[in-house]
Amino acid sequence: MDIDLKKLKALLRTLAEGDVSEFEYRENEARIRLVRGPRAATGFAIPGPVASLPSTAVAAGAPSPGPAAEEVASDSLVTVTSPFVGTFYRSPSPDAASFVEVGTRVTVGQTLCIVEAMKLMNEIEADCAGVVKEFLVENGKPVEFGQPLFRIARG
Repeated sequence: MDIDLKKLKALLRTLAEGDVSEFEYRENEARIRLVRGPRAATGFAIPGPVASLPSTAVAAGAPSPGPAAEEVASDSLVTVTSPFVGTFYRSPSPDAASFVEVGTRVTVGQTLCIVEAMKLMNEIEADCAGVVKEFLVENGKPVEFGQPLFRIARG
């Protein structure tokens, strides 16, 4: 089963930004089903073993997270949350420098970290410009959907 990861990431972003509570996609033998909900297991099925993808949204009827799963904590402070269940990494590889540090000025679209979900390395990007004020997760630790990762001061 071959799934184009760029298409999948674009689909996940689109669904997270929209007001969709359930979505199913089939192509040949591949099937992807996404369901919004707390700890909802979403997955794709193929003949044989079943694997699951993390949920990318919150429960239907609950407030939906903004783009890249950022929510405003105050007028100037933004909390970046994990859009996936996975493992948090501050750098692209164990021997590489961190994407950002406390005090780093970031721009819109700049990579902040990686959340590994099912062997896929998902870059989490800044949706606002500002300064990284705080890390809320240790490198290499598991994260849940919606778990706060960083605090960024807008500006």
